[in-house]
Amino acid sequence: MTAKRKTHKPLPLRHYVKVMLIISVTVLIVDLGISITSILIVKQQSTRYLKDTAALYINRINHDFDYMNHYMGWTLANDETLNTMNAYNPNSVEFIKSNESLRSRFTELQKNYGHEYNFFYYLKNHSYFLNCSPISVNYSDYTELKNHIISIIDDKEVYEKFYSKWTPILVNKKYYVINIVPYYNRYLIGLISADNLIRPLREINLGANGYASLVDDQGTVLTSPVSNSGRPVPEDKGSFLLMQQRTTISSEFLGTTFSARMVIQFGAFEKIMIAQLLIVLLFFIVTSALFVIILFFNKKVLGQVQRFSENLARINEESLPADYKESKIIELEQANSQFKDLVEQIKSFKITMYEQELEKQRIQLDYMKQQINPHFVLNCLTSIYSMAQLQMYQEIEDMAMTTSKYFRYLFQNGDNFVQLENEIMHVQMYLEIQQKRYRDAFSYHVELPEEAKNVNIPPLVLQTFIENSIKYAISREKEVQIRLVVKRGVYAGDYEATLIQLTDTGPGFPPDVLEKLQAGLPLDQSKGTQIGIMNTLKRLEYLYRNLAVISFSNNPGGGACITLLLPDLPDITAERECSG
Repeated sequence: MTAKRKTHKPLPLRHYVKVMLIISVTVLIVDLGISITSILIVKQQSTRYLKDTAALYINRINHDFDYMNHYMGWTLANDETLNTMNAYNPNSVEFIKSNESLRSRFTELQKNYGHEYNFFYYLKNHSYFLNCSPISVNYSDYTELKNHIISIIDDKEVYEKFYSKWTPILVNKKYYVINIVPYYNRYLIGLISADNLIRPLREINLGANGYASLVDDQGTVLTSPVSNSGRPVPEDKGSFLLMQQRTTISSEFLGTTFSARMVIQFGAFEKIMIAQLLIVLLFFIVTSALFVIILFFNKKVLGQVQRFSENLARINEESLPADYKESKIIELEQANSQFKDLVEQIKSFKITMYEQELEKQRIQLDYMKQQINPHFVLNCLTSIYSMAQLQMYQEIEDMAMTTSKYFRYLFQNGDNFVQLENEIMHVQMYLEIQQKRYRDAFSYHVELPEEAKNVNIPPLVLQTFIENSIKYAISREKEVQIRLVVKRGVYAGDYEATLIQLTDTGPGFPPDVLEKLQAGLPLDQSKGTQIGIMNTLKRLEYLYRNLAVISFSNNPGGGACITLLLPDLPDITAERECSG
């Protein structure tokens, strides 16, 4: 019984118009939200940049203040110029020469830090007050400053209020920042107007109505009320509109009683938002005009393309291809037929390639086994030959019997996996053979828990690493200890595996060999050595599909350490059948 074809109920044009209006309004709201969010993000970034800029400037001013404090204090305490001026009459030649020297030094200091800074000295013994560098204030302000500073110096709290502390003072309705450094009856004074101190921050673009100012700890504004664009600072009318939003940044100076305040007010961001809204409205109008064209195109073309796309999706899901005979577009029907043929060819090609790759891996595994077996044979024959030279007849008999059992296991085993218990017995036979050869040159210890005996592992894997320890670790100087420890557990949190650790107390891996092993690089086999290790690594890579983990290291106390983490594979039986 064939299933009835599902028919879609036709909808009136009014429905599509409603959908289009909903989409347009949604786009308008989303764009509004994006615009506001973008403006806020840009404002935050601009504020962060201005904070960093203000911090750099204030750090520089703090450094300048600190250096000037130190310079004036050192001059008062160590420079003989002021001592000479204090000892002689102001009209004397010595006083005049010392005054010129002092003026020259502070003029140079003024050049380094800006002509906005003014420096004065006051000798209380002579009631003598004079500038020691070119001044940037008019005469009336200078006279008022002189009288004000002298009155401050006569105050007993001058040390507490002004020493090493730049403090604002009001002179002729204008604020200056001064620092008075006293030393006995001599004083050096540094001075700069508040407007000059804040001038670099006023050169930053803070918006049309943004401004920078100095504010004391009481909240009093110390600078003239003008914006960075030179216009008077507008009054805050408390408007809640987005156009009136502003950001205030305050930064403290070190060792002062005032701080810098920057008010940021960018109107350009809001203009960008309005422009974006106008663009969206234009989009709304254009979309409405194109609506009829879209409906027609959707009905005549897009509907057919959509059905063709659905059929392609079914082909990708390896289901039966749909019937395209009802399609009114000949090109789509032809494309469907050609595509189905192409998919069938690709599937056939994939199957062929997969079978060829499996066969290639089987051939490589067999080849590596053939490489390993002669390697073991030659080593055993060499051991028996060495015993014969030493006339160790009983040992030769025992070794021949053990070797016979050893090679019987070796040559009769053609599987890709064997039980771990049998592989351990095989390794112990090999170690017994080597002990008969080397006698007391080494001892070994094997730990095999009961739950690990029936675990399947590739044959001759442990043999390769044990043989490497015998070859490179054993010496006649001391007894070498070889340990083989097996553990079972859940590793990496999700799969059961067997952990096999082989250690010895020999010299360990050479640095160059260890570096290559840890980096996964191939070892040099041009001289016929290190073949066993490389073949074993390749076998583990093939048989465990890159899931086995092999690590090489040297123990801190000496000796090599090899750790194998072999996960349980669900298809060991299938591997055996394939290899058979």
